[in-house]
Amino acid sequence: MIAGRATLDGTRRFAERSGAAKGHFREAMGLSLSSLGLGTYLGEEDDATDRGYEASIAAALAQGVNVFDSAINYRGQKSERAVGRAIAAALEGGAASREEIFVSTKGGYLPHDADDLRESRRYVRETFLLSGLAPQAEIAQGCHCIAPGYLDDQLERSRTNIGLETIDLYYLHNIETQRGAVDPMALRARLLSAVRFLEDATASRKIAAWGLATWDGLRAPPEHPEHISLSEMLAVAREVAGDSHHFLAVQLPFSLGMAQALVYRSQETRTGRVPALAAASGLGLGVFGSASLLQGRLAAGLPENLREAFPECDSAARAALQFARSAPGMTASLVGVSDPSHARDDFGLSRLPPAGPDRLLALFG
Repeated sequence: MIAGRATLDGTRRFAERSGAAKGHFREAMGLSLSSLGLGTYLGEEDDATDRGYEASIAAALAQGVNVFDSAINYRGQKSERAVGRAIAAALEGGAASREEIFVSTKGGYLPHDADDLRESRRYVRETFLLSGLAPQAEIAQGCHCIAPGYLDDQLERSRTNIGLETIDLYYLHNIETQRGAVDPMALRARLLSAVRFLEDATASRKIAAWGLATWDGLRAPPEHPEHISLSEMLAVAREVAGDSHHFLAVQLPFSLGMAQALVYRSQETRTGRVPALAAASGLGLGVFGSASLLQGRLAAGLPENLREAFPECDSAARAALQFARSAPGMTASLVGVSDPSHARDDFGLSRLPPAGPDRLLALFG
């Protein structure tokens, strides 16, 4: 496996030679990270999609993007493997060094393996259930587990898939799935166990930091059954590791079509309820936006008033991404792209500075 991790010196070096516009790189988590990142959720579980992702990652690096995101359950583990091959090729070809590239992945769901000959349900049953890796009593909604032994197995598979000794950021994936299955005290006990594992994994340099990747959890109000409180999660991290904890980032959907993280007051703070982006920023967390193009739907066209709000952008996709990456508190907006021509177009936005926050807020009156 490839040794090392993203570092401040390395990521700054990448930023300095990227040719990107001012504001494209942001310092977060002690690193210099591009305002756009490549995600790997979409696509068929086939070799052609793998090749598309590998070529798109090469195109992203050439356009000044150093943030790459995956999850073990994306495309039956094939997305992680494609990311690993692309990074190995980039390092071998001199496009970047390991210290310049930031890689995140996720664990929690019970994944199948698209490269395994067994039928998906049989693979999951034999690999995780019958083996006891995922204890039946701790599986939520038939598909999700954050028991320490299971996370240990998943992290090792991800490290092998991607070929990295150290994952820069490892997310607990959609823990709102757990909240919908157990009472708050049981969930807190599960989170404490999971966080102890994650902190141990940072000590052994298997990961550099950990976070939460969510869908509804951070955007839903406290009254919602799947609400996740950032302040409560931070309290769990501090109970395990004190102020030296490694809970450093969150991921949540954010786009022109899903803007709640910017405008909807979903998180309780000492000064009252604030939107998730403001809450995360106030706690010093990196924020990575998913679904930035709503799985491509925002690239197909935007209402005229939205296009006019971003006249510097020459396509609907770039206008939508300009909105997403320009939000106050956003570290990087992730784009799922496995077509290198689309990657070159999307990530060409790195040559333009982000929009001012007043332009975003003006869209909401």
